[in-house]
Amino acid sequence: MKKRFLTNHTLIIKELETSIKFHNLNFILGFLPKGSYLVGGYIRNIILGREPEKIDVDIVVPLNAIDIGKKIADHVGSKFLILDEKREVVRIFLNRIDIDIANQVSSTIEGDLYSRDFSINSIAFLFDKKSLFDPLNGLKDLENSLLRTYSEKNLLNDPLRILRCFRFVSELNFKIDQKLITFIKKNKEKVYLVAKERINSEIQKIVNGANALEAVILVKKFNIFGPDNLYKDSFFLDLKKINYAELNQNEKETFLPLFFLGQILDEFSLAKLKFSKAVIAKIKLLRKWYILLQKKNISQLDELDRFKLHQELEMFLPIFIFYLPENLRSNWLKRWRDKEDKLFHPTNLLNGEEIKRNFKIKDGPMLGELLKYLSKELAYKRLNNFDEAIYKAKQWIKQNAPKCD
Repeated sequence: MKKRFLTNHTLIIKELETSIKFHNLNFILGFLPKGSYLVGGYIRNIILGREPEKIDVDIVVPLNAIDIGKKIADHVGSKFLILDEKREVVRIFLNRIDIDIANQVSSTIEGDLYSRDFSINSIAFLFDKKSLFDPLNGLKDLENSLLRTYSEKNLLNDPLRILRCFRFVSELNFKIDQKLITFIKKNKEKVYLVAKERINSEIQKIVNGANALEAVILVKKFNIFGPDNLYKDSFFLDLKKINYAELNQNEKETFLPLFFLGQILDEFSLAKLKFSKAVIAKIKLLRKWYILLQKKNISQLDELDRFKLHQELEMFLPIFIFYLPENLRSNWLKRWRDKEDKLFHPTNLLNGEEIKRNFKIKDGPMLGELLKYLSKELAYKRLNNFDEAIYKAKQWIKQNAPKCD
């Protein structure tokens, strides 16, 4: 979120120097050769008044990035990683700060800045001269909240930059330049040339941004992750028509990223892009119950199905309310927020150890079925205390224990 916006070079430089000192990065300057400069997101965030939890510092040096990086890492005793040995790109890890140091690839600083992804990331702070260098008018684009590239070739050099457009929409609430939109539509399939792990990481940043809704709507509009008919599946909702205000801020931050994931990627794509089994399982459960409720009215579910629904969706039920009839959403959410509601939060008055001790039952399917039965009885308010649970368990065992001839 923007707190303020700096346009005056003198003020920007003052803020940069203050920030560098605040984060105890001054010591780095002594290791940097003449002609080194700071570039990218660190400057961009200073200008926008942003303080992200994780700080990325990008430094360009004329030569010997690996040697310089190793000396800095040895000086502070931090982890050191070579990201690209051929191009000499290294990373130093300092608590919540990642410092990337790379060799200048062009004969001039201007040439290097012209090869970067977007104009907003092409503003340099020259350490020697203590001045800003902005040949692509990135400062103006920051002021106008506009995402623009100098050369489409720069994006094709690393097609992940296509996805990064949507990340900047999500994180910064930026607009995408019309020429860039045309390029994205034409080259979207090239995203899959990038390592799956990198795509995964970028998608997670998109769905977790403060303006994720706007970014996800664009991702769907441009069909970035699928064929043109992918989102005709009725499981993919019209995101503009959903009343997100029904969720409080904590619920939005906790659950909307998963919801947005399920709205831009199907289960096959999630697996292909190496999302966790837990995430894929949740999306599958949402789809399973959505499909069931396409065939049956919610009021037609029997007790067991309704109980299973809440048992399987309990941990992320606020997402599922978007698939319910509008007249049910508020009540379901209210009941889910009540941790004492035993249907929306299935629990038990007896645990497995107590049952095994009292009834000499061993681990196995019978124990699982008994626990499920008792939890269902509690959910529908047909037992109220420990003694009643013991009694119900005893009755159930009589009826369901294997019969001996």
